[in-house]
Amino acid sequence: EFLGLPVVAIPSFSVIVGNGQTITCDGFCEAVPVTLANQVFHIPFFILPIHGADLVLGVQWLQTLGSFLSDYSVPSIQFTYNNKPITLTGKSPVSPTLATYSQFCRFLFTDAIVSAHTIIVAAVDTTKASPPKLNPPQHPAVTSLLHRYDTVFTKPQTLPPHRTHNHHIHLLPNSKPVNIRPYRYPQYQKEVMTTMIREMLADGVIRPSTSLFSSPVLLVRKKDATWRFCVDYRTLNTITVKDRFPIPTIDELLDELHGAKVFSKLDLRSGYHQIRVAHEDCFKTVFRTVDGHFEFCVMPFGLSNTPSTFQATMNEVFSAFLRKFVLVFFDDILCEFTVEHIAYLGHIISPSGVEADPEKLQDIQAWPPPSSTSNLRGFLGLTGFYRRFVQHYATIASPLTDLLKQQAFSWSPAALTAFQALKTAMTTLSVLGIPNFSVMFDVTTDASGVAIGAVLSQQSHPIAYFSQKLCPRMCTASAYEREMYAITAAVKKWRHYLLGRHFRIFTDQQSLRNLLSQTIQTPAQHKWLSKLLRFDYEIHYTPGRANVVADALSRREDPPQAMLCAIAECQPLLLDTLRNFYASHPTGMVLAAKFQDTKHADSVFCFKQGLLFHKDRLFVPLETDLRKQLLTEFHTTPIGGHSGVKG
Repeated sequence: EFLGLPVVAIPSFSVIVGNGQTITCDGFCEAVPVTLANQVFHIPFFILPIHGADLVLGVQWLQTLGSFLSDYSVPSIQFTYNNKPITLTGKSPVSPTLATYSQFCRFLFTDAIVSAHTIIVAAVDTTKASPPKLNPPQHPAVTSLLHRYDTVFTKPQTLPPHRTHNHHIHLLPNSKPVNIRPYRYPQYQKEVMTTMIREMLADGVIRPSTSLFSSPVLLVRKKDATWRFCVDYRTLNTITVKDRFPIPTIDELLDELHGAKVFSKLDLRSGYHQIRVAHEDCFKTVFRTVDGHFEFCVMPFGLSNTPSTFQATMNEVFSAFLRKFVLVFFDDILCEFTVEHIAYLGHIISPSGVEADPEKLQDIQAWPPPSSTSNLRGFLGLTGFYRRFVQHYATIASPLTDLLKQQAFSWSPAALTAFQALKTAMTTLSVLGIPNFSVMFDVTTDASGVAIGAVLSQQSHPIAYFSQKLCPRMCTASAYEREMYAITAAVKKWRHYLLGRHFRIFTDQQSLRNLLSQTIQTPAQHKWLSKLLRFDYEIHYTPGRANVVADALSRREDPPQAMLCAIAECQPLLLDTLRNFYASHPTGMVLAAKFQDTKHADSVFCFKQGLLFHKDRLFVPLETDLRKQLLTEFHTTPIGGHSGVKG
C-alpha cells in the first residue's frame, strides 16, 4: 500500500515459515519492477505479513535465471541475464545506529516498526533466595518462618539425594532392549532441543550414555509458548512390571479437611526431577536425538510407574504430618497456613466447605455442542468430575450418555436440550460441606419410575448428591422395590462414610419404616436387606412433600421429544436434459430415430426410455456440452476429490 502497487486478491492459503509459525497469504502483485545490480527485473510477488526483509526471492525466481554460480562464503551469486553477466553480493551485517527523532517519525509513518522495547539493566543478587510474596500480608510468625527456610525456594544446583524410594524399572522376564528410531524433527525444533539438552547436562539431570536402549523424544508446546521435553516411553512401558501402589482419590483428600480454616498450597519445582533413578536402571531411560545418546539420572516424565514412586516418596517425607495438617496429591501439597480460600485439585476450599473451581466451570460454559463421540466423552468427563455437586446429574445427562451407546454419532434435538440443561445446572452448584466424622450422617432417598436420588448430609447441610437412571427392569418394578433399591444404592455409594458408625435413612415409603422388625417374606426383601446387614442404621419415614431434594432428584423427567418424519430425495437433471436433447435437438432426433429402428437390433447402441445407451451404459453426445460439465463436476470441484489444474 505504501508503494502504491496494485494488489490482486487471490484465494487465501497458509504458509509455514522458518520458525514453524503459519501465516496467511491472500494478495498477489504481478510484475513488480525490482532493480538489482543496475538491472531491472519484473518479478511477481505474493504478499505475506513478515518482518525483517522487504523482499524474499525464492526458488521460483532462481529457476528463471537458468544456470548460476553461488559462493556462500562471500555471499554472492553470478548469472547471465539478457546476455549480460550480473553479480549480486550480500552486505555485511550493519551495527545498529541511533535513530533521530525525524527518522523515528518516518518509521512510524511508513509502518516500519515491528515492535518497540525498553531494556532496563538491573543488578540481581542470586546468592540469596527470596521466599514467595504473601498476599494478603500474613501473621509475622508465618513471614518469619518463610524467611528462615528461604533456601527451599532456590533452584536446585545439585542432584537430589538417594532416598528409600528411588525409582526402579523392573522389566518382564526375557524382555529385549527397547530401541526405537528417533522421530524426524522440524529444523526449528532441533535448535530448541539442543538448548534444552545443554541445560539438562549442565544441571546434571542427564548424562551421555552408550546403552542399547533408546526411546524417541517429543517436544510439546505449553500454554506459555515454551516447550516441554518429553520422551516417548510407550514401548518401554509395555514391558515394565506395573506398580500397584495406591493413589489417593480427590474425594478422599477433601474428606480430611474438616476443621481446617487456613490453607496453603505448595507446588514443587520439577517435582519428578527431585527423585533419583536407581543407578542400575538409568540405562533403561536412554533417549536419542541429533545431539547424541543420553540417559536420565532423575525420574523423567512418561514412565508408567513414576506416579506411584512420587506419591510413595511424598508419603514417606510427610509421614509424621499426613492427615494432621498436610495432604499430598503428587506434587501438590496442601498445608494449613497463609490463606482462607484456596484452589486445590479443581476445587475451591474454604472453612465453609468445598465448591467447584469457577475457572473449570467457565470451560464447561464455553464448550461448543459436540460433533463426535470423542468430543462428547470429553464434555461428560469434565462435567462428571463435578457430578457430586449436581442434584440430578444422571437424569439430565441421560440423553447424552445414550449417544455413547450408539454405533454412529447422531446429534439430536433431545441431546441439544440435555447439553444446554447440563451447562445450566453447572452454573448453580451448591457449596458442599466437609464431613465431620464426629456427627451422625443422614441419607435421604427417593425413587420414581425414571430414576433414584439421594442426598448425604449432616445437620441438614448437603455433603454429596447422588442420582442414577433406572434400568428397564427396575422401571417396571414395584414402588417398594424401587425405594429399597434407592436405599441400597445410596448406602453402597457412601459406604466409606457410613461403615462402622450409626446413621439415619429417610425415605417417603412408609412400609419401609419397620423394615428392621417386619417379617422377611419375598425374594426381593431377602435380596435388598442382605446388602444392609453389615451397617448400623435406623429408618425414618418422611412424606414426599417434605423430602424435597431427593424427590426432585428422582422425579425429574426429560422434556417431551417432538418427532418429525420426512423423506428427502435427490432428482438429477442430467436425465431430463438428455431426454430433451433427443426430443428437440436435430442431432438428437436423428440418433433417436436411427437406433429406435429394429434394423439395428444387433448394434451396441440401444435406445430406451428416451435415452441412448452404449453397451448398457448411458451415452452422452458431444453436442449436449454435458461431457464438459461432468468432467468439471468430478475432477475440478472439491466434492469430486480433486482441486483442479490450479490446485
